[in-house]
Amino acid sequence: MAAPDKDSCDIAIVGGGLVGGLAALALARRRPDLDVRLIEPGAIGGNHVWSFFDDDVARGDRWLVEPLIRYRWDGYDVAFPKYRRAVPMAYNSITGEALAEAVTAVLPAGRHIARSAILLGPQSVAFDDGSRIEARQVIDARGVGDLDGIDCGWQKFVGQALRIAGGHGLTQPVVMDATVEQLGGYRFVYCLPFDAETVFVEDTYYSDEAALDVAAVRERIAAYAAARGWEVEAIEREETGWLPVVIAGDFGAVWPKEDGAPRIGVRAGRFHATTGYSLPDAVRTASSLPALIDRPDLAAILRDQAAASWRRQRFYRMLGAMLFRAAEPGQRYRIFQRFYRLSPGLIARFYAGASSAKDKLRILSGKPPVPVGRAIAALAKLDWR
Repeated sequence: MAAPDKDSCDIAIVGGGLVGGLAALALARRRPDLDVRLIEPGAIGGNHVWSFFDDDVARGDRWLVEPLIRYRWDGYDVAFPKYRRAVPMAYNSITGEALAEAVTAVLPAGRHIARSAILLGPQSVAFDDGSRIEARQVIDARGVGDLDGIDCGWQKFVGQALRIAGGHGLTQPVVMDATVEQLGGYRFVYCLPFDAETVFVEDTYYSDEAALDVAAVRERIAAYAAARGWEVEAIEREETGWLPVVIAGDFGAVWPKEDGAPRIGVRAGRFHATTGYSLPDAVRTASSLPALIDRPDLAAILRDQAAASWRRQRFYRMLGAMLFRAAEPGQRYRIFQRFYRLSPGLIARFYAGASSAKDKLRILSGKPPVPVGRAIAALAKLDWR
């Protein structure tokens, strides 16, 4: 094993976001014999809040994510124009800061390389300053890659942590408040009560375009707070994001066969096709890496797993087609309004990407929330690979 001050190592993980940070954390905890470098020019974890339901993470993988949880609630609320509900399902949030602290605590000094990678192969990484690092395994965890061959919509958002004078009054999250004006597709507001006076408010859109007018959304967050009677004393953090919602496409466009470097996370197409969320897959992949990392065929193993996951997501891509191709933008909320009338168990399995055949039939049965003719036309155009 090379000394940590040399330009070589055992494992180089390129990308210090959610999956890259989790992978570094898992390897440091379960394979401390390895020289692992995490290549990320910015802060590990970035400025993000990730949330998940208890059933999103298998019991055997909780060791990795449990110490990162900063906020936990026993249930959450949803609100739509014609339906409101409290859902008795545990909900958790972790932050980029929590991930950074955990990774920094287990990685020896100097193992976080704060440089920008411009070219990577299976065993080497080139940086923008002309330097290189060699590794037995280079793992690509850089987030969304080339989606030119993929038909998708977007879930895009601006989130702000607001400190409210006198407190906000929320006791559990509001995962979807779709009683707001429907603009630019399906719009809802998401609220996480971090403490009695601090609430994270995210204005979210299921939209056909990735473009996001951040200034306009900031104004809408301020208007939402005012409508709830909240006096905002300070904005303590802000994040923006874009998540792909896949409708159709060949997995080979996401991860070409000729790319021999192992990929993980969104870079490998490992995310929920309807929601864009990647945390459940990120935890599963990172948790499995310590047992796989010595395999010379690691890239092939991870690609086969990602391809299998992509095939299992066909049903969720079909739902994306109904959302973006069959429903009028201002009426998309009806799909979620109907969905949230279903059982908590079904809802949990949906978000975990583990819907049963019975679940799928139940989701599609009954009076459709979109015009039947448009739904049939949208489904007929799908690429079912």
